[in-house]
Amino acid sequence: MLQTLDTLEPGRRAVVVSLNAEGIERRRLLDLGFTRGSTAQVVRRSPCGDPTAFRIRETTFALRADQSRRINVEPI
Repeated sequence: MLQTLDTLEPGRRAVVVSLNAEGIERRRLLDLGFTRGSTAQVVRRSPCGDPTAFRIRETTFALRADQSRRINVEPI
């Protein structure tokens, strides 16, 4: 079932299917490792719910909800 990365709960993993971003934002997400077929895991959400920490390719970093909403994934 296809969904966006921002809808996953902490601890869940998913495979990146596609990006709905353009220009610099798309380049940044690709540079961070959000390429088709890569696995992302939701590490934790901030107390206010935004941003969320993700782990991809041995690196942990935070994305805002509007950014993670542009990443289509399939949960594992």
